[in-house]
Amino acid sequence: MGQRPIVQWWNELDEPTRKWLVDNPGCVVLPRTVANVVCQVSGGHVAQDQHGELQLSEAEQSFIRAKSKASQVSAGKRA
Repeated sequence: MGQRPIVQWWNELDEPTRKWLVDNPGCVVLPRTVANVVCQVSGGHVAQDQHGELQLSEAEQSFIRAKSKASQVSAGKRA
């Protein structure tokens, strides 16, 4: 996605955006509505494509999958 790692801006995301990302850990390209929030929070350090979408890097995908798994464990679900 961009130069600023997801770990630096994750906690700055609003709860609905974090929830969407955790609920959709397999998503590689973020839809425009989520991408707009990420762009704002990251200070514009991410590049949106011509449709306003963002593509997640492998590191960002791994981070989100880890957050999703942790969320499932804390909710008492098995991954």
